[in-house]
Amino acid sequence: MKKVLFFLTCMSISLGVTLADGGPKPWQMDFRPAATPTMEKVVAFHNFVNPIIIAIALFVIALMIYISIRFSEKNNPKPSKTTHNTFLEIAWTVIPALILIVISIPAFKLLYFSHHNPNTEMTIKAIGNQWYWSYEYPDHGIAFDSNMSCGTQEECDELSKETGKKYVRLLDVDEPIVVPVNKKIKVIATASDVIHSFSVSAFGIKIDGVPGRAQDTWFEVLNEGLYYGQCSELCGMLHGFMPIAVKAVSESEFEDWVQNKKAAANKDSEIKKVEIINN
Repeated sequence: MKKVLFFLTCMSISLGVTLADGGPKPWQMDFRPAATPTMEKVVAFHNFVNPIIIAIALFVIALMIYISIRFSEKNNPKPSKTTHNTFLEIAWTVIPALILIVISIPAFKLLYFSHHNPNTEMTIKAIGNQWYWSYEYPDHGIAFDSNMSCGTQEECDELSKETGKKYVRLLDVDEPIVVPVNKKIKVIATASDVIHSFSVSAFGIKIDGVPGRAQDTWFEVLNEGLYYGQCSELCGMLHGFMPIAVKAVSESEFEDWVQNKKAAANKDSEIKKVEIINN
């Protein structure tokens, strides 16, 4: 009993900390806090279906235990020769069908909501490469590559000492995606070599980037913060080193970032022109 109470206490503490900072924790049993309307609906659907699944599993286990005892050779020395039972046959056909209908209605609603692009307000193109991401903002004329910052804890600690910022191993990148909050954003995913997958758990999105094809999804971040994702399609030796970082900021901060990016791109262009002339 003490072990059970200790386990439940640890679980409640872990859940509280998880909700506080949005990161995964040891013994975490629930989703990360939802950052988009899509993920909120995913969590709600999960919470709706889970009790149904658990109830069915417990019913089947109880039924198997009852059958094993009730119809064992010891308790039933003379086996029944019954081959049909009309009521049971109708019941075990109709009841599962009704359960599936009840589940399918919110499931199809969620599927439509997550795949139907509303009137999006900006577009980001995510291009998977072995083994980094390239991003383009066609509405703003911005493009850049995003690479993982540190692959070992030692590298992360060294970077933290140099910059004063805490780095998360295998998740932080040198160039995160920056988006404004409360804006509907379309993501177009593709790839330059093999199949990749753009996935951010807190957003409830996952879409494959296939060479020669363009597929799209959308998200709307509700709160400012830094959100992590990873390539979720096995794409080669360094598949685990393709993190995705999305920084959600205010509208004014996003506009400042856009202007700074454009100024830096123009400066790089001028430097390249000078180098070409000198050579």
